[in-house]
Amino acid sequence: MKAKIALAGLILLLLIGLGVLAQAPAAGYTRVELTQAGTEKTIMSIVLRDGEQAVLTWRNSLFGLEVTEVFQAGAGTLILDEVTFGDPRGLPPPTVSPADVADLYQTGGPFTARGLGKPLRRVMYRVSEIGNPKLQIRDRVVAFKQEVGFGGAVILTASAARLHEILPYRFASQ
Repeated sequence: MKAKIALAGLILLLLIGLGVLAQAPAAGYTRVELTQAGTEKTIMSIVLRDGEQAVLTWRNSLFGLEVTEVFQAGAGTLILDEVTFGDPRGLPPPTVSPADVADLYQTGGPFTARGLGKPLRRVMYRVSEIGNPKLQIRDRVVAFKQEVGFGGAVILTASAARLHEILPYRFASQ
């Protein structure tokens, strides 16, 4: 009888230990989650290996330019690495330095910049009639307007993935 109780206690401690361990951060992985503002409904939740890309495309309503923002997953954040405001004539936009980007977002005109290195953990995107923002991660594209409608908002959150979140991903990718 005492052996059964000891075995049950050992199994219980093992399960508790595994539960605690599963909540530990998983180095090299970032969880990206899209939720609808107000309702907190999950639109997408995905775990990325550090270095994987997320690409946001939208139309700038002030200047009518197609915008592409390229993010890299890294250490529990998304890092804005590259941005392009497309030239409506189809020409390659001029390359600018990362220091010029903040001003160019406000003043308009086609440009492209690489090596921005701007980390983000949380950002809210308001959905307008013109912008038509879409986020692509791997083969999945989320059209924000289709998900939350005109005037709605999508919250993008990046955080360190937990061990229990990467296990299904690791087994599926082998």
